[in-house]
Amino acid sequence: MIKLKLLVIRTADMQKLVDFYALLGFGFDYHKHGNSPYHYSAIIDGTVIEIYPLTKTQTEADKNLRLGFELDDFDRKIHLLKEANVSFASESAQTDFGFMAVVVVDPDGRKVELYKK
Repeated sequence: MIKLKLLVIRTADMQKLVDFYALLGFGFDYHKHGNSPYHYSAIIDGTVIEIYPLTKTQTEADKNLRLGFELDDFDRKIHLLKEANVSFASESAQTDFGFMAVVVVDPDGRKVELYKK
C-alpha cells in the first residue's frame, strides 16, 4: 500500500493561493522549519499540503499539476467559489469517479477537480 504524505505547491503569490484553498475548507498554518522559507501548511486526511514561494530559479508556477479533492458540504463550497468569481472549466457532472465539478481556481491556473462526498 502507498499513501501520499506530502504535496508541495509553489506559487508567486502565496496569499492568493491560501485564500482560494480556504474556500474549499483548508486551514493553513504559517511557519518555517530549519532553513526553509516561511510557507503555509495544512493537513488533510493525513497528507501534508504546503504552499511555498517559487524557488529562486522558477519564473512561474507549474500550471500542469492537477489536483482533486472530495468535499464535505459540496454545494455550499461551490456557491462560495462562484461568489468569489472563481472560473469554472466545466460545470458539475457525474463521472466514473463520482459527482464532480472541474474548476480552474487557483491564481496560477491549475485545474482542480472537486468531488461531492
